Amino acid sequence: MRFRTERDGLLEALSTASRAASGRGSGGTSTPSLQLSLHGNHLVVTGADPDLVIEVRSSVSGDSDGVVLVPARLLVDIVRSFEPGAVVVTSDDDEVRVTSGRAEFTVRIPSVGEVSRLSAAESEGITLPAALFADGLRQVVRAALADDTRAPQLTGVLMVATDTGLRLVATDSYRLAFRDLSGVSALSPSSEVLVPARALAEIQRLVGTRTDASKDAEPPPLVFHHGELDAVFDLGEVQLTTRLLRGPFPDYERLLPASYPSSFTAAREDLAAALRRVRLMVRDTKDATTPVRVSFGEGGAELTVLTAETGRASERVDGAFAGEDLTVAFNPTYLLDGIEAIRSDSVTIDVIDSSKPATVRAADEDDYRYLLMPVRVS
Repeated sequence: MRFRTERDGLLEALSTASRAASGRGSGGTSTPSLQLSLHGNHLVVTGADPDLVIEVRSSVSGDSDGVVLVPARLLVDIVRSFEPGAVVVTSDDDEVRVTSGRAEFTVRIPSVGEVSRLSAAESEGITLPAALFADGLRQVVRAALADDTRAPQLTGVLMVATDTGLRLVATDSYRLAFRDLSGVSALSPSSEVLVPARALAEIQRLVGTRTDASKDAEPPPLVFHHGELDAVFDLGEVQLTTRLLRGPFPDYERLLPASYPSSFTAAREDLAAALRRVRLMVRDTKDATTPVRVSFGEGGAELTVLTAETGRASERVDGAFAGEDLTVAFNPTYLLDGIEAIRSDSVTIDVIDSSKPATVRAADEDDYRYLLMPVRVS
């Protein structure tokens, strides 16, 4: 195999595909690997593990076709080290040579084989509004469980068809987020799929990267299709395939309170900034989950963090409060996640009491909810 291309384009393709590369199932080697496949002037860079595959297509100047497996991190670092300009990649049975200017690297091929593959999705592709879908993911993915050892199904985002469009739901059992995307039809009526949050976080990042690069222009179309086992997202030159999750997802609608007796509304950035400051008291402590006590009352809320190890921090935030005065304790990081997910300038926190779920929402929008369980304190 031999081809020539520009450094920046090659680096983007390698970096994107490497986000899926792992030592699990990549050509039988424990080293995270990428597969480079050249046919004519078309290069496909593939990174994979048993649950996620990212393929990036790129146009190059090809001299001879071939397929080779290369160490992912090393190749990315080598190409990144080059100055902008032409890069030539050549491979034989034992090694890959990468040259640019006067620099030349010879890398031994870690093993012979191909990266993992997932089955092809069966449904017809549906084009999603990429920017809107990515914005919903930005708000929802943060609530998914990060560790799959406790409840693997909670590491996913539930995509469910509603009467008005598509709903995205995620929960780690301590908090729950959902976003309604009105008018978006991605699934047949009343159907649902559970997509790993890791894969959707990559979709969010890819859409954001392409939106930033195009300077306010629309990103490429995002096409979604799925089968019984896998889902596929196509975004321009990138195709992401992920294995769907199985297992019972919580009946989240049962968790939604019918009403709230108290609510507090404040400027979103004022509240977030105050929370970031008082959270500094627990940033470097042994117990980073020390709660922030939020005392709601007329004219505002008092945020207080108290630890035996570092001391005390408090700050008052002005706002409008309706209801009986009360104090509720929250995990400060979880609360900040919910506040930062809001798009509008004002945020509302609806509360019942110190033991029932509170809701963080935009003061002037109704399509996003972030439920958060209080922390019990003595």
